[in-house]
Amino acid sequence: MEDTPQWGIEPVPDRFQVLGLLDTTLLWTNLGISLLVLVLPAYFDLPLRDALAATLVGAVIGNGMLAVAALIGADARVPTMVLQRAPLGRRGSYLATGLNVLQCLGWAIFELIVIATAAGLLCDKLFGFEAVWLWKLVFGGVAAVLALLGPVGFVRRFVRKFAIWAVLASVAYLAWWIVDGANLGHMWTEGGHKGSFWIAVDTVVAVTVSWAPLVADYTRFSRGRRSAFFGVGVGYLLPTLFQFGFGSILVLSRGVNPDHPELILTAIAGGGLAAALALFALTVDETDEAFANVYSGAVSTQNLVPRVSQRALIVGAAILATAGALAIDMRSYQRFLLLLGAVFVPLLGVLVADWLLKGAHYTRADVFDAPALRPGTIAAWLIGFGAYEWLAQPADLGFWTRLLGHLPTPSYQFGASIPSFLVAFLLTAAAVKLGSARAQATGTRREPRARPG
Repeated sequence: MEDTPQWGIEPVPDRFQVLGLLDTTLLWTNLGISLLVLVLPAYFDLPLRDALAATLVGAVIGNGMLAVAALIGADARVPTMVLQRAPLGRRGSYLATGLNVLQCLGWAIFELIVIATAAGLLCDKLFGFEAVWLWKLVFGGVAAVLALLGPVGFVRRFVRKFAIWAVLASVAYLAWWIVDGANLGHMWTEGGHKGSFWIAVDTVVAVTVSWAPLVADYTRFSRGRRSAFFGVGVGYLLPTLFQFGFGSILVLSRGVNPDHPELILTAIAGGGLAAALALFALTVDETDEAFANVYSGAVSTQNLVPRVSQRALIVGAAILATAGALAIDMRSYQRFLLLLGAVFVPLLGVLVADWLLKGAHYTRADVFDAPALRPGTIAAWLIGFGAYEWLAQPADLGFWTRLLGHLPTPSYQFGASIPSFLVAFLLTAAAVKLGSARAQATGTRREPRARPG
């Protein structure tokens, strides 16, 4: 397995497709646990009943999309951004790649901030000093080391032997800590909330689909399509339901500020030995996400510069994420998530439509011999992005926000995720069909006519 960390953009050979259903499920259960997600229900501004309903609807939609992306990745056996060459063209995939590298960097920065804050609080509790800046450096290095193991080594050496136990411990403690003292009956129907059910659904979907541009980086090592589909779909669904479900109880019972998720760590640190162990487990949990974003940031960059060493790109991504974590503070990121949803939900619609029309299977030629650009599918993606933004009505984006504000919007809210996915899906199907018809007509015209006998 020594070669798997360096496996670049070429299809993974059969001998390296070793991650079974259990491995894949454990990996995505670990990746799904994050304090950054636990505080997001504070943006919902919904009573507990509606928040849980939005969580269920969003989780089913988002994890269904993610599982399909995982299956396509296992089928094609290439990284996600390389996979985008098939629907978008070789150069067309570069735009998606650049956006994905930016999101990986942003997530890695957020994760390192949370990990360092947790470690600093634990250190202060035990030894009387925090040194958060030092922990950012330490865990930036840890993320790089784990990323250098590659997906197979990470699952076999870290997740199976250590991380899964930390996840179970932290989930058990968090569930008790959140529910302890909460008045569930009052929160179930309490009034005074002004949030939107469908914006809450879109938030859940956006968190889940933000992994779609990364998922094939890992499922290319899966044993088959079935283990990828069910391993990712179930593996990520469980933490999604836990975090948004218990997170809703948390924010309604304790008034958590979503702009400062590190305050949860401060509250947890107020306990005794159990709190200290929980902080340690949470620190381990968050390290998984930092690994994934550093690794996928590097693998995605290889779509642009395939000849550059993957190890060098991993180290570079870890350095950039660590520098970002040192330079900025935690801040509101719901808008960041919804913007990711606007970009990657319709992009997934483009990929799924094109893949289905290729017979639900991409050959090596579909990916590596694709044309430079496929304007029709790129237009479908951009229109899907516009549909998402139009329905979601973004805030604080200057000219773009003012332009969308002048457009009429539906009086009944039904979210932006499903409509934007369908718009991109249907337009891609139309573009592919039209392109095939034109190619067939051109080929027919070029055929030599038989001479009269």
